[in-house]
Amino acid sequence: MELLKVFATEAGLQEKEFLSKNKDEIVDGIFEKVAANYRFKNTQIRERAMPVIKDVAETSQYENIAIPITDGIKEMQVVANLKKAVNNEGQEVILAIEKGVTLSHIDNAWKEHLRELDDLKQSVQTATYEQKDPLLIYKFESFELFKSMIQKTNRDIDSFLVKCHLPGQQADVRQAQARRRTDMSNYKAERTDLLSQAHSNTQQEQKTQPITREKKVGRNDPCPCGSGKKYKQCHGR
Repeated sequence: MELLKVFATEAGLQEKEFLSKNKDEIVDGIFEKVAANYRFKNTQIRERAMPVIKDVAETSQYENIAIPITDGIKEMQVVANLKKAVNNEGQEVILAIEKGVTLSHIDNAWKEHLRELDDLKQSVQTATYEQKDPLLIYKFESFELFKSMIQKTNRDIDSFLVKCHLPGQQADVRQAQARRRTDMSNYKAERTDLLSQAHSNTQQEQKTQPITREKKVGRNDPCPCGSGKKYKQCHGR
């Protein structure tokens, strides 16, 4: 189970075969199987990455290229030299992945180890109440923590390198489609808001237009027809 979890590989041994072989033969057989899977996976990475790398190398002046990789859980980017990658048919990409993954895991593991040492330093202070030497306990426990860190870091690095691959194109397409749907939804929402706002502004303009009324002519005022007579004696009769 641990072999499948860490290296994504099954031993593939039948019960009779397992009982007939010694420990070294079983370990060597599993190692060859894991190594073969690792070489096959690296070949697939080079085949997928090289067309993009060659295109970037021919159409740009960049010296390096950032390559995304993932083990299905975590994703990170490694930087490879374009010229070297083209010259050795993608082997530089594999070296960059191995280097980047190793340094990243060591860096994270060391930071976590320093935090654990700080916690240990606080906890051993109570040893004086038990009439024990805090420094001696700290040395012993810190060494055990260091051994655990080395083992865990090696296991995590090996597991990530064996299982890592380039992100799938189908996932990229789904993400692009999701972004497009989101953009279209936002566009429709914005367009609806703009239409509603324009309609509201139009109604407001119509409501706020001043009401014009004709001036009422008094009965004793001159008639608007220009006759010179009073309105009540002309058109107002």
